Amino acid sequence: MTLTALGLPAIRRDAEEHPADMPRTGPLVDTFGRVATDLRVSLTDRCNLRCTYCMPAEGLDWLPGDELLTRDELARLLTLAVTRLGITCVRFTGGEPLLYRGLEDVVAVVAALRPRPEIALTTNGVSLARRARALADAGLDRVNVSLDSVDAVQFAAITRRDRLDDVLDGLAAAAAAGLGPVKVNAVLDPEGGLADAVELLDYCLRYGYQLRIIEQMPLDAGHLWRRDASLGADEIYTALAARFDLSPDPAPRGSAPAQLWQVNGGPATVGIIASVSHAFCAACDRTRLTADGQIRSCLFAAEETDLRALLRNGADDDALESVWRAAMWRKAAGHGINDPGFVQPQRPMSAIGG
Repeated sequence: MTLTALGLPAIRRDAEEHPADMPRTGPLVDTFGRVATDLRVSLTDRCNLRCTYCMPAEGLDWLPGDELLTRDELARLLTLAVTRLGITCVRFTGGEPLLYRGLEDVVAVVAALRPRPEIALTTNGVSLARRARALADAGLDRVNVSLDSVDAVQFAAITRRDRLDDVLDGLAAAAAAGLGPVKVNAVLDPEGGLADAVELLDYCLRYGYQLRIIEQMPLDAGHLWRRDASLGADEIYTALAARFDLSPDPAPRGSAPAQLWQVNGGPATVGIIASVSHAFCAACDRTRLTADGQIRSCLFAAEETDLRALLRNGADDDALESVWRAAMWRKAAGHGINDPGFVQPQRPMSAIGG
């Protein structure tokens, strides 16, 4: 079997060199005044689905085990992020985070931190039904479940796996365990995706889930993304508005990635995350930690900052904090997808974390 090799972005060689004007304490800020309070943690690059917009059918060349953060290394960085960098929300992602052994233990570590952050999980939901209660007991607050279609044939075509019933069971288990609001994340297939959007919203309204539709982004392993072959936010809105009464949600958007619309007068809402067509970089509040210990200031960053090497070379918490701050201080103004010279990240979404 031929596996698609994962490219790795450039690692900064000057990780220990910090700008003189960079704040040494307080919020985790960048030069544009944005404050990072939301930490996305990729626990593994492995996944048990093979979604067409993410990875090839044969899978990827997974990261070797010795390159991944150990449980103790991960716990140390999470503690530093919450207690010294001002992180107020920790979201675990993958790959598929339910494939990470000891997920409940890691959730419990974060839940014990003070001040306690919100703890969330983004999952494909395949294994969620048998884990939801234990995760809630460990301290997980809420989940986002990836679901691109409620049509079994379409679901299998997109994910290359016949697991729709498992995902639907996972959604129900999450709701029963109190992991709400339960959100559904959908990336629409260019063919048939608008019909899927209508069916997904109808399904979410019926069961009390919150639908968030995400524009397909240039984060696939094969680098095959094309703007003209993807559904944009305006098309999605038009398709939904033809079936449902949509009105702008009056609540302030803040740093939320989704533009919300009240459905049929509310209180139910649907969100559209227009990362490509209506970028929201100016309000970004995220910092990212990959499964192999790299800090990414942006989902589309061309460079990473290596914390794993510092950890394994005996760096103390002051040094780790300073390097993390420097990485975020250098954050670019925007992701640049719409710039003529944009270059897709070498890592795909499964190796970065959503």
